[in-house]
Amino acid sequence: MKKFKILASPSSIGQIDNIPFEILESNNFEVIKNPFGRKLTKDETISLAEDCVGIVAGVETFDKNVIDSLPKLKCISRVGVGMDSIDLKYAKSKGVEVINTPDGPTRAVAELTLGLTLSLMRKIPKASSDMKNKVWKKQTGNLLHNKIVGIIGLGRIGKLTTRLFKSLGNNVIAFDKYPDYEWAKENHIKITDLDSLIKTADIICLHVPRNNDGTPLIGARELSLMKKTTSVVNVSRGGVVDENKLYDFLIEGKIRSAAIDVFVEEPYYGKLSELDNVILTPHIGSYAKEGKLKMEVDAVKNLINVLKKNNVC
Repeated sequence: MKKFKILASPSSIGQIDNIPFEILESNNFEVIKNPFGRKLTKDETISLAEDCVGIVAGVETFDKNVIDSLPKLKCISRVGVGMDSIDLKYAKSKGVEVINTPDGPTRAVAELTLGLTLSLMRKIPKASSDMKNKVWKKQTGNLLHNKIVGIIGLGRIGKLTTRLFKSLGNNVIAFDKYPDYEWAKENHIKITDLDSLIKTADIICLHVPRNNDGTPLIGARELSLMKKTTSVVNVSRGGVVDENKLYDFLIEGKIRSAAIDVFVEEPYYGKLSELDNVILTPHIGSYAKEGKLKMEVDAVKNLINVLKKNNVC
């Protein structure tokens, strides 16, 4: 029986457990793995996937040029939620079905948001760094108690993050372009406009995609509306917050602190890493073993289902 080729492009897929590859191989697919240990360039994606009918994808770029260069491609199955690296409209016009795994990262990203917030409030990374450098200095932070938490984006992750903060007794307000008013009412969440949230919240957590035009949702104007005691947590997408303007506001003391997990250019080696009032993590939002494995398995099963539905295999 002929084996159809599948590219597994994320460099980390299969590291937790080999089961994603076992599922593909048991369904008579030949798996091509990412040999570079990093995000693929467009040329590398084209080269590796030239004979593939499907791709289990990470955050690689799938624009018109890439899609046109893969004539056998029938499905892109994203490990994760974000679709901004894929030209969805063009893929559809070429008969390429695109699907993601919206449930897999929800708990992991929500818990990271809470962890980063607590770390910011109590200055845990700075205290740990001092100790490792033989400096005994007691950092004085702030309580999370009684802080107003603003959630920007009430999708799956935003809703779970809201519930986590509510369970700790925080007052939570939220903004969403298309708010779920019924859910908000049931969970006693006040829906507000973006400017009001930014002006009011002590902690602002972002769970939104990039703007369609690539402009930051949080730029100089929005940062200028925040209180000097505000902390910003971005675990959504690089570019949602203007990194350069954020640096300026932090170094000038116009806002208190920030935790950033996502960047315009990754790996990130920029000037935010110079600041003590910033926590930086290398895009690890979904990197909890349980959640990551679920996303990989879901992505593989989604791919197989699409290909079988279209009689490709």
